[in-house]
Amino acid sequence: MSIEVLSAVGRFADVAEVVGTKNPGAGACWCMSYRDSRPANAERPAYMARECETEPGPGVLAYVDGQVAGWCSVAPRSTYRRLMNSRTIPLLDDGREWSIVCFVVRAGHRKRGLMHELLDGAVAHAKAHGATVVEGYPAETQGERIDTISGYVGTTALFEAHGFERVLETSAHAGHRTRWLMRREL
Repeated sequence: MSIEVLSAVGRFADVAEVVGTKNPGAGACWCMSYRDSRPANAERPAYMARECETEPGPGVLAYVDGQVAGWCSVAPRSTYRRLMNSRTIPLLDDGREWSIVCFVVRAGHRKRGLMHELLDGAVAHAKAHGATVVEGYPAETQGERIDTISGYVGTTALFEAHGFERVLETSAHAGHRTRWLMRREL
């Protein structure tokens, strides 16, 4: 199995394949929850298409044997409108740190370690674009499984396995589990 993680810049069709839907009005997230939830569902594909036109782009994609299999949203925190104004995930610095806010692994590609590959690729992408600090906001699962819907934020164990350190327990939750602000210095 060959795995490659690449920037989403110039790859909107693949982003749409993972986080979109064939029917734009059907309510797919389009990875907009933290970016800007104001656009109507039908407007979200165009928004993400614009994000995929210029560096640093909205995130990274994982390819397994040449097929798009996963997504990780990673960008400067300042580009995530909802995150900058969050009451549950505090802003510790000035917003120049980069944030990893979600993962999506397509059905048929799960349970193969792709979130690990996506996390490494997201960190590398941030570093290549000048980031000095990367944050994530994963759920503390204490080794138990978390449902697929709530697991989009990742787990503290995943982030710790990749050199992230716990900084602050937040008041945010995913699947009734506490989320932590975790950081990795680059």
